[in-house]
Amino acid sequence: MSMALDDLSDVADDTLLQLYANGDQSAARALTLRLAPRAYNQAYRMLGVQADAEDVAQDAMMRVWKIAPEWRMGEAKVTTWLYRVVANLCTDRLRKARGTSLDAIDEPVDPSPSAADDMQTNARHDALQGALMELPARQREAVVLRHIEELPNPQIAERMEISVEAVESVTSRGKRALTQILKGRKSALGFEGDAP
Repeated sequence: MSMALDDLSDVADDTLLQLYANGDQSAARALTLRLAPRAYNQAYRMLGVQADAEDVAQDAMMRVWKIAPEWRMGEAKVTTWLYRVVANLCTDRLRKARGTSLDAIDEPVDPSPSAADDMQTNARHDALQGALMELPARQREAVVLRHIEELPNPQIAERMEISVEAVESVTSRGKRALTQILKGRKSALGFEGDAP
């Protein structure tokens, strides 16, 4: 028996996964609507390429469905497990692409920039994304989770499987490296004086 999507909005992720394992397709739809955008956003921030992020998110969601019958409720959060899967898939892609120069990787482009402000925003986005791609993978992951996804350090520590102190250290090193990478580009990006 399937439940209506509205009835599933307050149901926990692991319960939805168990319902799917028992044949409830509406649970699968509800969980996909909840988790797929998170997986895509994380993959996009780590890879910087929309098509690759879509592939990783799809692959990660397929793995969710594969593990559903064996999922043990209460042992781990579905979101934490999914986060690790996405991070590992992204790391694998980055390792394979290591021989490819960063210049060969397409940057995401807004198809319809029309105003000067939109162009400036895109330039800043591209500069940040390019700078993020220059960071070591762990620093990039920590900076993205803390300053872009705005997660608290304990949750980042859980997802990255490191201590809170290590999160603070890795994030701090990543921020310093980003500052150095972007240092000479303030005026080109439209920042005046002491602005970041």
